[in-house]
Amino acid sequence: MRYIDLPEYGDANVMRVAEMEIPEPGDGEVLIRVAGAGINRPDIVQRQGLYPPPPGASPVLGLEVAGEICALGNGVARWRVGDLVCALANGGGYAEYVVVPAAQCLPVPANLSMAEAAALPETLFTVWSNVFDRAQLRAGEILLVHGGSSGIGTTAIQLASNLGARVFVTAGSDEKCAACEALGAERAINYRSADYVEVIKEATDGHGADVILDMVGGDYVNRNLRLAAKDGRIVNIAFLQGAKVEVNLLPVMLKRLTLTGSTLRPQPLEVKARIAQALEEKVWPLIEAGKVRPQIAATFALEDVAAAHRLMESSSHIGKIVLTL
Repeated sequence: MRYIDLPEYGDANVMRVAEMEIPEPGDGEVLIRVAGAGINRPDIVQRQGLYPPPPGASPVLGLEVAGEICALGNGVARWRVGDLVCALANGGGYAEYVVVPAAQCLPVPANLSMAEAAALPETLFTVWSNVFDRAQLRAGEILLVHGGSSGIGTTAIQLASNLGARVFVTAGSDEKCAACEALGAERAINYRSADYVEVIKEATDGHGADVILDMVGGDYVNRNLRLAAKDGRIVNIAFLQGAKVEVNLLPVMLKRLTLTGSTLRPQPLEVKARIAQALEEKVWPLIEAGKVRPQIAATFALEDVAAAHRLMESSSHIGKIVLTL
């Protein structure tokens, strides 16, 4: 099979198309013939040599796919050969075939293309586990999402607004802000031209944000502390502007704040299986009703993976980038 090889760490040009044997599914696993593979920030960081795969995971890039099951490992009960699924992979998605745990698969919604389905798993698993499980966002609360036009951001906007939260986001252009508001954000703030802390404080009559989903870090850390409401929860899932900052922790005590965060890939199968089950119960009906839909910024052929990574690194896109096979 063809796959994307990473012979060395570096910029997007180090990746190349190569060939290897098709993997075989082990116990509790399925083999998927890949139709689409989502591009995610962790792929970029792994390519740069800063995010090694956990023990036992494939070193091949790619954390989410959609395709057809073409072989079953021992003990797989739910799925059959020929089923169309999207799946959270532990690696190996940038390939014509990938092995994934059966419990990390979900059925492809009938109203989505395979490219759209490939854009679901990584973002949905991340948003659900952090915003709804970890931060316990409830209907009527206020959510702030930094990076609102990203794959994570566009997903969080749709999920949270459909489940009854008020959603505010930050984004880097007026075009991106308009796209976020069209998806259900009450207000999108262009951080290049406005102070999101003051804007949201005013819009919420001084209440602030009950939950903040932050992938930026850097100077946003202290600003998040200022903006968080009493009993607020701040969840970090990345630190694009740096993880080391000087922080005044007094607001944490005075406002009873919770500072937390997580990474998805190293978590055990049992945790990912529980997230998959929650998504199928709570989110799949919203997708099938057309209320939640992945926003596809661009698709690329497998051999054009370098261009896909460069687009991701430019941050000029709105939504998800997908490799199609």
